[in-house]
Amino acid sequence: MKKLKEYLIQFAGLKLGKHQFEYQLDNSFFECFDYSEFNAVDIKVDLILEKKNTMLELDFKYKGIVNVPCDLTNEIFDLPIKGKLKLIVNFGNTFNNENEELLVLPHGEFQVDVSQYIYEGIVLSVPVKRIHPGIKDGTLKTDALETLEKLSPKEEQEEQENIDPRWENLKKLLTDK
Repeated sequence: MKKLKEYLIQFAGLKLGKHQFEYQLDNSFFECFDYSEFNAVDIKVDLILEKKNTMLELDFKYKGIVNVPCDLTNEIFDLPIKGKLKLIVNFGNTFNNENEELLVLPHGEFQVDVSQYIYEGIVLSVPVKRIHPGIKDGTLKTDALETLEKLSPKEEQEEQENIDPRWENLKKLLTDK
């Protein structure tokens, strides 16, 4: 995967304190990660980097929509997502990103790549089972559902009205006690 220059934050020249970064994501961001589960993406990411003497604190907040197919009906819909992620960057002898909340950069490093953390945060915010909101409230109208409704077996009410008279006699025995 090629590095995304826009998501490389050069912290070496920044003063101590908080610094804000904003990113507007679309499909091209996810194409860099070879991720094609989303039809369309519109997500805003707010990143606050707090530079301290010996470490960096990164607070990610993202909110937006991803256009995905429903897992039950395969209808396309806009799924709202939002989330937060906190990352602490320390400095050590070797690079270490094994912990999801702690990143260790080698001494002398002057920039941090936040694209992977943004990508993982958003992908993990999407529910495992994506269900169209119209299914939950019963307002979804599609050709597939209409066809299934037409083809589903109907209960014949005539059979219930034409009850065998022998059963009626047996029921009277139970009620005539």
